[in-house]
Amino acid sequence: MKSLKQYVSEQMENPEFEREYQEIQPEMDVIRAIVEARTSQNLTQKELAERTGINQADISKLENGTRNPTINLLKRLADGMGMVLKIEFVPKKTI
Repeated sequence: MKSLKQYVSEQMENPEFEREYQEIQPEMDVIRAIVEARTSQNLTQKELAERTGINQADISKLENGTRNPTINLLKRLADGMGMVLKIEFVPKKTI
């Protein structure tokens, strides 16, 4: 059985797949950052909801990619975890 990493690596040989994959990376990076920040503090979604006043169901939707967060919502999440929201622009990679 292939690992996810192996499967994605193989699929990246398809230019259409690679283009779509690169297109969703900003959203995936935000989701990954939210989940990693929360789990690094051993917080459940419910505990984060209590700290931020954001409904646990909405946190779940953010983490599974079915809801796009506003900057204000990201700031509230960061505050609830004792963190600072930092947005950074980086140059595109040239292929």
